[in-house]
Amino acid sequence: MPHIAVDAMGGDSGPSVVVLAIRDLVKGHPDVVFHVVGDSGILQAGLARARLQGSSQIVVHHASQVVAMDEAPSQALRGKRDSSMHVAIGLLRDGHVDAVVSAGNTGALMALGKVFLRTIPGIDRPAIAAFLPTTTGRLLALDLGANVDCHPEHLLQFAVMGSILVERVMGLAQPRVGLLNIGSEDIKGNEQVKEAALLLRAAKLNFIGNVEGSDIYRGVADVVVCDGFVGNVALKTSEGLAWMISQELRASYTHGWYGRMAYLVNRPILQRLRRRLDSRQYNGATLLGLNGIVIKSHGNADRFAFACAVEVAIAEAKHRLTLRIAEVIQKSLDPAVRNSA
Repeated sequence: MPHIAVDAMGGDSGPSVVVLAIRDLVKGHPDVVFHVVGDSGILQAGLARARLQGSSQIVVHHASQVVAMDEAPSQALRGKRDSSMHVAIGLLRDGHVDAVVSAGNTGALMALGKVFLRTIPGIDRPAIAAFLPTTTGRLLALDLGANVDCHPEHLLQFAVMGSILVERVMGLAQPRVGLLNIGSEDIKGNEQVKEAALLLRAAKLNFIGNVEGSDIYRGVADVVVCDGFVGNVALKTSEGLAWMISQELRASYTHGWYGRMAYLVNRPILQRLRRRLDSRQYNGATLLGLNGIVIKSHGNADRFAFACAVEVAIAEAKHRLTLRIAEVIQKSLDPAVRNSA
């Protein structure tokens, strides 16, 4: 029976979204216990309105403080010891829950995870990993912003962890690993990427070589590895392009009678496309490499998006992802790599 801690006070909407998301999840996951962390008075009132008060699947943990979205990680560590985020991470550290989900401050969440959970033995740095849609399904991309500068050995560690996640959660044997680069040829890229490619070829991975940015959404790989600077730029560029396309479609189909008529004809296709590319269903980024499962939700997530992030935590907890990564890292990575800084 997985136990999932939820930081109910984080994000733009806080408890109003979290409680409704949990109400949706309780129905589909009768085997999961949700530990809701935050101001107990606010949470009990919200649970009562949602008709969840007294549920055996819900445990409320009081926390008197909240980490603001713009707050420095150092303040969250030292000045907010009774914050909902701090208490939730503490539950994971002490073994009371199997995973933590928060829509709060990303920097604070990562800092608390590093200090109180540490990293998996053999992993130097955690990476932000998230699924993205492709023409053939979805892929896992990492790092998406945790590490601006990486050594080649770190990219190897990201690839190993990403492969294990895809293999365990998606049930995909021998996932294809691609290294994000400015070209597919071996001679392309900076020294960091070239050295990382050599390490990936020597490792026990299904490494398919370099992939370009235009390959990400074509489904040529199951795992795409890069440093956090490149990954975050690629992610934000994709989000911006998706927004622009949606705005252009909206403008085209609402301009004049011809556009409105065309919308009525194409409405089923557009709705299907919207569902397929709905970014909310891909909400929930894993802080991969921490010695515990920590999932970061978008701060502006609605109830559906937040529930999707919690679903990620449930899946990883059921597959005991952290334990599996620790086992594989100890067996597969060279000691020189495991001990690199």
